[in-house]
Amino acid sequence: MTGYLLRRILLALPLLLGVATIIFALIHLIPGDPVEVMLGAGAGAADVAELRHRLGLDHPLLEQYVEFMGRLVRGDLGVSLRYHDPIAGLLLERAPATCALALASLGIALLLAIPGAVGAALNPGGRVEWMTSLGAVLALSIPTFWLGPLLILLFAIRLDWLPTSGFDTPAALVLPAVTLALPMAGLLTRLIRAALLEQTGALYLRAARARGLSPGAAMTRHALRNALAPVMTVIGLQLGSLLTGAILTETVFAWPGLGRLLVQAIATRDYPVVQGSVLLIAATYVVTNLAVDLLHGALDPRTAS
Repeated sequence: MTGYLLRRILLALPLLLGVATIIFALIHLIPGDPVEVMLGAGAGAADVAELRHRLGLDHPLLEQYVEFMGRLVRGDLGVSLRYHDPIAGLLLERAPATCALALASLGIALLLAIPGAVGAALNPGGRVEWMTSLGAVLALSIPTFWLGPLLILLFAIRLDWLPTSGFDTPAALVLPAVTLALPMAGLLTRLIRAALLEQTGALYLRAARARGLSPGAAMTRHALRNALAPVMTVIGLQLGSLLTGAILTETVFAWPGLGRLLVQAIATRDYPVVQGSVLLIAATYVVTNLAVDLLHGALDPRTAS
């Protein structure tokens, strides 16, 4: 297992380097002068030169790249043009809200997906499977940019049960978390159900039934663990997508996370914050998938050999 851990970490390092390189290159691929785009067409030549010097864009390209990588190693992402604060501090301040939203969404998705998938696998071709499949298709078909306002209209405005925005109370987490969780729950329900159906004829399930376990107990105690192992990769990808998909949802619900910070930075042309936010989201994708690979190896030792 130690060798598998080292191999996965060594594979992740060049991937992180490639992500940082691509994000660095984005500023040079933008059509036109990015400094003029940030300052607007009416900016004076002195202001353009001053901002270009502040961002280090007046240096040779290779020197800019070396300086960019050196700052990343030190954890220095620069200073926000809007807030005039270190970007690393801004990201650390907003990251807990996004992580709380992503983890809550993942928890809700699993709470919905696992019972539905188990029920469908225990009754193949029955009413439970039909209802579960219909619910999964509907959840996958509803876009979050439509679902979020719909939940606000129903539960916040008409029923007045939950707040529409903010980060002050746990109740404020419910609507944005459900908005992100429903499409993910639909996907996981279909995947876990298919994985469970592949395990129904396994000998270990027959042995569990012979020991007196009910079909439901045998499915949840034995088959579910084996079924979750291949699904873990998809869960990791979905957890990463929650961080990026939260951009729109955080804007709708005024959630003070990374997604809303990124949208505000784009609107105010705060290029360093945009670059730092995208870099953090991309790095989170890589680290999340590394963690999922390690968890997959723990669940199925054959993959770690």
